[in-house]
Amino acid sequence: MIGSANGTRIGITGLGVHVPERVVTNDDLAQYVDTTDEWIVDRTGIHERRMITEDQALTDIALPAARAALEDAGATPDDIDLLICATVTPDMMFPTASALMANTLGAEKAAAYDLLAGCTGFMYAIAQAYGMIAAGLSRRALVVGGDVLSSILDWTDRSTLVLFGDGAGAVVMEPVDHGGFLGFELGADGGGGVHLQYPGSGSRKFENPESMLRMNGREVYKFATRVMVSSAEAVLAECGRTIDEVDVYVPHQANKRIIDHAVGKLGVPPERTVVNVDRFGNTSSGSIPLALADARTDGRLRDGALVLMTGMGAGLTWGSALIEWTAPSASGGRG
Repeated sequence: MIGSANGTRIGITGLGVHVPERVVTNDDLAQYVDTTDEWIVDRTGIHERRMITEDQALTDIALPAARAALEDAGATPDDIDLLICATVTPDMMFPTASALMANTLGAEKAAAYDLLAGCTGFMYAIAQAYGMIAAGLSRRALVVGGDVLSSILDWTDRSTLVLFGDGAGAVVMEPVDHGGFLGFELGADGGGGVHLQYPGSGSRKFENPESMLRMNGREVYKFATRVMVSSAEAVLAECGRTIDEVDVYVPHQANKRIIDHAVGKLGVPPERTVVNVDRFGNTSSGSIPLALADARTDGRLRDGALVLMTGMGAGLTWGSALIEWTAPSASGGRG
């Protein structure tokens, strides 16, 4: 599915992120599996990641991110009429993480639901929020992307344990008078879903279910290196833009090798690419908002900057978005 924006300009007016305090280094993981810091860094680019403690769940890290996004947008919970939470690790299947957060925040007017699209969840969620606002069904949406994959990892499986971390990010989306989203490209391939799955987590019965994340790393790598490029190229073409016009490239932070491959194939200058996988690992739906926050801290999200975001993950799914960034005006609102 691909489409370019038309009509109402809709942008991101607030951004907030949060990660757990607990830092887990590569040396820490070497206590559980046969690995070394050198081995992990060479294959993934990851030095450390954040993980929740045993008494925490998704909403414990997602709520601070949501509050920060609301404050950044100058909005209150009462202003929000739609709350979408992209996650594959909610506190529980129901009540949903989105409903729990809406209640805790005091967003009494908000419709709330969770969205399941693996690491691509945040991209799907911002596209859905865009569509709801463009159709007039929502005026101001809060989109949260976050996961605590440490809670579903097999701590004896080196191939997955070293890759993932926990983190969350949130954005407020609403009409803006300039800039905003230009287009989206979303896709899915359920036939490849067997390569990245969580068997025993739903109604399908498995013999001896392990209820842990399972991944065929070789096949997922092949998928990721292909769609990270093709999805980005598709959304750029739909919007009539070129890679040379992109000021900030925000790829899903799955693996430094995957990012390097996409950068090389697309022809994005490294200095325009946001990379923080070394500090956070793969935070799934929290990945892209965390990277956006780093880009803003670095001063790259200036008003009018053309930002390209691309995600990929379980499903198998992928998605890209192109946005002209709308920075706060000097008065503190959105210019």
